Amino acid sequence: MPALRFSALPGDTVRAYQAGGADANGQPPERQISDGDGVPCRHCLADVAAGAPFLILAHRPFPNAQPYAETGPIFLHAEPCVRYADEAAMPPMMQRTEHFLMRGYGTDDRIVYGTRTIVPTAELTARAEALLARPEIAYLHLRSASNNCYQCRIERG
Repeated sequence: MPALRFSALPGDTVRAYQAGGADANGQPPERQISDGDGVPCRHCLADVAAGAPFLILAHRPFPNAQPYAETGPIFLHAEPCVRYADEAAMPPMMQRTEHFLMRGYGTDDRIVYGTRTIVPTAELTARAEALLARPEIAYLHLRSASNNCYQCRIERG
């Protein structure tokens, strides 16, 4: 089985949003204040603390617009934060969630049919390794099972 790498959003992408750059819908990110409950930053993969400013924006985690390139809401710290280092272990923030939606994509950034699964967090690593063992799958997206929000990308280590 391949080793895994959990990857957060790239720093240059996040810095552009933090500087007021347009989101996937062409709008500036909305600035809010966190209540400390359920505001996970997709850059540092940690929660935004209560009282801290954060951004809500539409993000498309694909290089180009195309029919399979989903766009959805994400949260980011409004101020610079340290990017989560690509790690083989699941980010701690995600370990307290009951289950996730996982989907595989090919090198063409299109969904590989039959890979969509709702996976219990306890089985996430094993399921990701099994999917990434398939040669037609280049990477996985991990999304919220309840709201479909993008969480992170999972690649071979």
